[in-house]
Amino acid sequence: MNAKLIAKLLGLSIILIGIGGVILGEKSLLGILNIDFEEDLFHLASGSLLLAVGLRASNKTAGLTLGVLGTVYLIIGLLSFVAPGLFGFLDHGYSVVDNLIHVSLGVIGLVAYKLSRDK
Repeated sequence: MNAKLIAKLLGLSIILIGIGGVILGEKSLLGILNIDFEEDLFHLASGSLLLAVGLRASNKTAGLTLGVLGTVYLIIGLLSFVAPGLFGFLDHGYSVVDNLIHVSLGVIGLVAYKLSRDK
């Protein structure tokens, strides 16, 4: 399994989400997605890290990075079902769609990590 390719694709996708959030400002997208500046910064940072790892690092390092960020995204996604504002960190709080996206990113990252280790 090519963890570098997955890191590049996820990284680019997450960067585009962050850029879109910065452009739109702090408001809801189509009434279903949360946009907060803090979240946009996290998307830009985590997406840039994944893209850089996908472009420059070994497949093993890319897999490990996917595993770590996958864990973070999964925790955020699951925790947000209980505390949508992440205990006051986000002004607008996450929607169910936001949570499902974060859980999906987490699962993809963890599966990519697992598959990169099974070689």
